[in-house]
Amino acid sequence: MSAMIRLDHSALYVRDLEAARNFFVRFFNAVPSSLYRNHKTNFKSYFLSFGGSARLEIMTRPELSDQVDPQLRTGYIHLAFSVGSHDEVDRLTHLLEENGYEVVSGPRTTGDGYYESCIAGPEGNLIEITV
Repeated sequence: MSAMIRLDHSALYVRDLEAARNFFVRFFNAVPSSLYRNHKTNFKSYFLSFGGSARLEIMTRPELSDQVDPQLRTGYIHLAFSVGSHDEVDRLTHLLEENGYEVVSGPRTTGDGYYESCIAGPEGNLIEITV
């Protein structure tokens, strides 16, 4: 295969699209696209850019259903954001906690040497913050 393959985007369904958009803009400096809306299905989405090539698409539609345990299900389990330093992991984790988001773990050094924390973001979606 001669073509370079790169991750273009991941997607996340949420119930409150505007709250999720505001969370990622406020805490992770996301740059949102314009709102896309399919009037036939009432599907809505934003693409969020974070300064690199990969983007996050946040989406909603009326007929969503919840998983029983988001931490123990199969499939994608968290989004990870590299913030550049131990101090920034600490600062952002504490800022999120002060704003009412649950710190699930950390900040800590994991067994494989990563310095990280994990918070439950909008609608309980797990967000890992790492160096």
